[in-house]
Amino acid sequence: MNQNKALIASALGAVIAMGVLTAAPASAADKEKCYGIAQAGKNDCASATGAHSCAGQAKTDKDPGDWKYVAKGSCEKMGGSTAVKKN
Repeated sequence: MNQNKALIASALGAVIAMGVLTAAPASAADKEKCYGIAQAGKNDCASATGAHSCAGQAKTDKDPGDWKYVAKGSCEKMGGSTAVKKN
């Protein structure tokens, strides 16, 4: 009986994992980089200005070179820009 439960749990886990993997690309397509909205330490990747090279390294709030992924169409509403602003 324990083998049956383990087999069912394993199969269920595989089905759930497959659902998560197939959903990821669709949600990634609905996102865009939004510059100038990231809080200090909460940026998603390297600075566009070369200030740092990794996520979570923003030193100041709303630096125009730091970005976060947001839902498409929401960046400007949040006060950001989809392009790097040059000083």
